[in-house]
Amino acid sequence: MEFRGTTICAVKKNGVTAIAGDGQVTMGESVIFKNTAIKVRRIYGGKVILGFAGSVTDAFALTERFEGMLNKFAGNLMRSAVELADLWRNDKVGRKLDAMMITADENTLLILSGTGEVIEPDEGVCAIGSGGNYALAAARALIQETDYDAETIARKALKIASEICVFTNDNIRSEVVGEEKAVKKPAKKSTAKKSVKGE
Repeated sequence: MEFRGTTICAVKKNGVTAIAGDGQVTMGESVIFKNTAIKVRRIYGGKVILGFAGSVTDAFALTERFEGMLNKFAGNLMRSAVELADLWRNDKVGRKLDAMMITADENTLLILSGTGEVIEPDEGVCAIGSGGNYALAAARALIQETDYDAETIARKALKIASEICVFTNDNIRSEVVGEEKAVKKPAKKSTAKKSVKGE
C-alpha cells in the first residue's frame, strides 16, 4: 500500500517567499494514515526551504538528492535544480520517482516536476499535490485582492483547499525565506482647487 503526502502551496511577495503544507498522509485512496506529517522543511543551513507532495518514500529520496546538489553547487538553487532534473531524466530509478517538490531561497522559487522538469512559476504563486489546484486558485485571488503577506496567503490558501479536498487537512506548517521589502504606495493626488490667474 502506498503512502502519499498531499498539498503544498508557495507564495513569493515583496521579497519574502513562504511555502506551506498540510499534515495529512493518505494510505491508498481511502485511509488517513497520519494527520501531523511535516512536509515543509528548511535545508542548507536554513537558507533554502522546500515542500513535497506525492509518494512519501520518493519525496524523501528526491529531497536527499536535492540537498546533495545544493552542497555540491554551493547553494546555487537554479543550478542544483537543473542538475538534479538532468540526473533524474537520465537515471532509470530516479525517473520512476512519483513525487513533486517546490523549493525556494530568498531570490528564486521553483517547481521540480515528476518528469524531471524545472519550472519557475508565473506571478510568484504555485501549488502541487491533490489539493494543489484549489490552493493555487485561492492564493491567486488572495494575492490580487488583499494586502496579506506571503505567509498569510500561503496558509489561508491551504486552509481553503483543506475544506474542499479530502486528501488535505488543516494542520498547516509553513517556512519563510527572505526579508520584507518596503512597498511604496502611490502618492495621493491633491484635490485642492488651483487658483486661476485673473480670478
